[in-house]
Amino acid sequence: MSESRPPLPPFTRETAAQKVQTAEDAWNTCDPHRVALAYTTDSVWRNRDRFVSGRAEIVEFLTGKWERELEYALRKSLWAFDDNRIAVRFQYECRDAEGQWWRSYGNELWEFSDEGLMRRREASIDDTRITAAERRIFGPRPENEYGSPIPLR
Repeated sequence: MSESRPPLPPFTRETAAQKVQTAEDAWNTCDPHRVALAYTTDSVWRNRDRFVSGRAEIVEFLTGKWERELEYALRKSLWAFDDNRIAVRFQYECRDAEGQWWRSYGNELWEFSDEGLMRRREASIDDTRITAAERRIFGPRPENEYGSPIPLR
């Protein structure tokens, strides 16, 4: 039996927004195995300057990411969609082992299989040092804030 991860393409504004929120929720668990299940077994990624292929490499990549990026908290927002593709902008905050806080800004391009699994992810990300007082993302987004825009800065 093949895997399926609704909502399935072709996407509507509503189903694309649902896919984005589901991804945000999963990434905020910081559970590499759970996150990897949203991708095809042969999914390919470009994340900054790294290229990742397949679920095993996704798990390895995310395990290392969340060992370095402590107190990780993410917000994603739908930018555009068409058929089986979604464009997303995101911001996340985390601190490193030395206690320096960071806000990372990025854009992702996603392509999905007919079964709703992501088969391609391209992410461009920039990091900015922030102070603890400048933080604005604290843990997973509460349901009453789903769909709320994230500020540019």
